[in-house]
This record gives sequence, C-alpha cells and structure tokens, in this order.
Amino acid sequence: MKMKKFILAICSVCLVGLGSCEKGLELGPYNSATIAQAFESDSDFANAVRGMYGSALGGSYYGGSMISLPDILSDNVLVARTGRLSNLSFHEWRYTADGTWGLFATAYTGIRRANAILENIDRLPAGAAKENYKAEALAFRAMAHFDLVRLYGKAYTQASDTDLGVPYVTSTDATLKPSRESVKTNFSKIETDLKAAEATIGTANGIYRFNKAAVAALLSRVYLYEGKWQESADAATRSLALSSNPGGLADFARIWTDAVNTGVLLKLQIVDKDRITPGVEYSQSSASGVRNEYVVDHLFLQSFKANDVRTAASVRLTTFNGQPYNSIAKWFGRATGNANVTDSKVIRVAEVWLNLAESLANLGKNAEALTALNNLRKNRYTDFDAGNFSETGNALKTAIDLERRLEFAFEGHRLFDLKRKGAGISRSSRGDKADGTGTPARFLSLAATDYRLQLPLPSNELRVNSNIQQNPNY
Repeated sequence: MKMKKFILAICSVCLVGLGSCEKGLELGPYNSATIAQAFESDSDFANAVRGMYGSALGGSYYGGSMISLPDILSDNVLVARTGRLSNLSFHEWRYTADGTWGLFATAYTGIRRANAILENIDRLPAGAAKENYKAEALAFRAMAHFDLVRLYGKAYTQASDTDLGVPYVTSTDATLKPSRESVKTNFSKIETDLKAAEATIGTANGIYRFNKAAVAALLSRVYLYEGKWQESADAATRSLALSSNPGGLADFARIWTDAVNTGVLLKLQIVDKDRITPGVEYSQSSASGVRNEYVVDHLFLQSFKANDVRTAASVRLTTFNGQPYNSIAKWFGRATGNANVTDSKVIRVAEVWLNLAESLANLGKNAEALTALNNLRKNRYTDFDAGNFSETGNALKTAIDLERRLEFAFEGHRLFDLKRKGAGISRSSRGDKADGTGTPARFLSLAATDYRLQLPLPSNELRVNSNIQQNPNY
C-alpha cells in the first residue's frame, strides 16, 4: 500500500493538466508507472514543473481563496447582502475546522509535486536545466509553506519560539504523519529553500515560472515578515537590479486586464475555459448588473485619491437591481472573453519597492526609504512632484503602510500585513451600498491577540494524522 500511494503521488505530477505518464504506462504494469518511467527526460521534468505550478491554480489557492480571503477576513471589503453570501463564515470569523480543508490540502498537493521533482532531480545530467528545475521546485515549496504558515500560524514577529506553524514536508512518502514545527523553524526552512533557489535559478524563465527576480522578491517579503530589515532590503535590491519597473501611469489598469505584463514578476495563467478565478469570489456579471459578493469598504474607499490611477483600476461604481455599489474592479477580467477571467498576479515589482522602502525606514535610512517610496508613487499619481513629499520617521512609515494597502488591495495581502505588525482588525460601520448606507458588517473588530487570526487546521487532517495538533480554542 505504501508503494501504491507513492506511485499515485508521482503520477499526479505528470497527469495534472499538462503532460502524461503514457510512455511509462506502456512499458510497465497495466495499472502503475515506476518512478524511473515518470522522470526519464528533460521533457518529463518540464511536464512535472508545469503540473507543480498548475496545482496552485485550484480555487482554494491562487485560483481564488489565497487572493480573496486575506481581504475578506480583514477590513478592505464588506459582504454585499445581495450576493450569494459566499465565504461569509470567513468574513464573520465563524470558521471551523471542517471548513478550511481546501486551503491546507491544495498547498500540500503542490508541495508533494515539488518534492517529487527534487527527489528525482539527479536523474537529469548536470547542467543549467537541472539546476533550474531544482531551483523552481525549491522556490515553489518555500512559497507554499510560507502561505500555509501565514494562514495557520502566528505572525513571525508575534510568535514565541514554541508557537506552532505547519509541518515542513520534504518527502513524497504518503505514509508519513508529520508533526507541526514552530513558526520560527518554518521560516528558517523557507529561507534556506529560497536562498538555494536564488543561487541557481534562471533569469530567462519568464513570468509564468519562478525566475531570479521573483525568488529574490519573495525572499525580501519573507525577511520583511521576520523584521530582518537589512536582509529584506538586500534581497529587494537584488530583485530590482533585474526588474525595477512597477508599471507606469498608463500601465497599471492594463496589468489587470492582462493587456501588459509590465511590473509582474510571477503570475499564474488562467485561460478562458477555467471556471474558478479570483474575480468570481468578488462578483459575477448578470442580467441585473454586477452581482457583488464583496464590495469596497466605504471608509477605505476614501483613501483612494482622484489623481491615483489605482482608483479607477481597483474600484468601479456599478449597479445591481438598480442599486449602486462600489465593485472590486481589479478582477473583472480581460477586455474579451468570459467575465472575471484574468491571470493571478502572485508577485509584482511594486511590492519590492515597498519592501525596500519599509526596510530602509525601519533601519532609520529615511532619505533612501523616501526615494524608494517615491519610485512607486511617481508611477501611481498623476502630476506627482517628489518635492512636495518629505516624510521622515513615523510619518514616513505611515505613508509606506498606506501605499501598501492601496497598491495591494484585493490581492491577498491585507490580513498578513495586519498580523505581522501586531495589529487587530477594525472595520468601519458603513453599509454595503455605494454611499455607505445599506447593511454594515455584523462583526467589526478582532483583537490582535485573538486566536481567530490563525485559521483552524482542518479536521480531516487531524483525523488521519495523530501527530498533528490543533490551534488553540478550536
């Protein structure tokens, strides 16, 4: 049974979405393929890598929830009462261990596929291709564990040495019952994988795969979450040396319709036939107008300025059954094709500039931090004049925080930024209609120490893994 489970894990790498085990199935037993048959050639590894990325496109991962839930859980959006009330238990912090399985399982599926590549990488001859595939698998494994520990563990800066994160899985053995490791151990292993990946990954992989600039950018984010300011600044600088354009004034709106890829370091491709996309979790089109699942919080909307190109690209006034709402426009979709279908943007250059600015500000390098911040602001505000801005100290940090919230609204960052800063969630009491009237949120605040800032581990996992421990109070 152990071998059967292992073989099924290997075959799933080849069969999911891209590539196949057909060659191996012809040569081996009628109902299985050996490891050697699954990983024989460069093309086999290429297929396995594509299958690895494909696992992240599930509706519970970057095909949906990993982008929407961090905003739904926090204070950027408000449930629209005329919608389907999807994800309402998350919005109202009433989730249970029976409702968080998809997030957990999908990420570990991708990790298993990455590990299959790593376990078999020595079947390839030495050279750039081998090192590149290995680096991509390491980077993906690190990203998936990072996402898991962000959801299920305390923020690194708020965690003790014993606070639990998630199991850091480095094997495809389906019989393993791994225990949770500490949050800090998780981060140490994430760092190790990303540093190894950055050292050997290719620079010409394109934006649909991890590349050197994207790995350095993700490492910068990890260091930022740890409060390792110099390391974060250094990693950001390495990334910006390879790709520094965050997308100009004319580009920003077009990034979200996939008309341009300027400023995108890593994205996952979603084709028109795909049924689950990030946009669907925010709204759907209908004969009665845009039926919103979630709308922009009216108080947060006031933070967007008229001369900010993100305003029109991020928010749009729509109607449903004759009533006006502030819809989330970032994920409305491409100019042609099905509504709400657009590629998932995972890492963007704008974040790297903000990581650099925040790190430098915390190092007390105010002038350099302001320069980094203005490298983004000049690409977001029309008629921007750097001479009008001279923030230092806490005012500079507040300005950086605001730009991060505006830049990454509805992209899956907000909850984690609040957690890593030791802040709770404080929602406005405005209603769901465009003018702030209508129905407000039922639950408005969550303390920074509340156990619900960590999701419960899924009950399915606890049933099959006697070595895993549930988060407190669930």
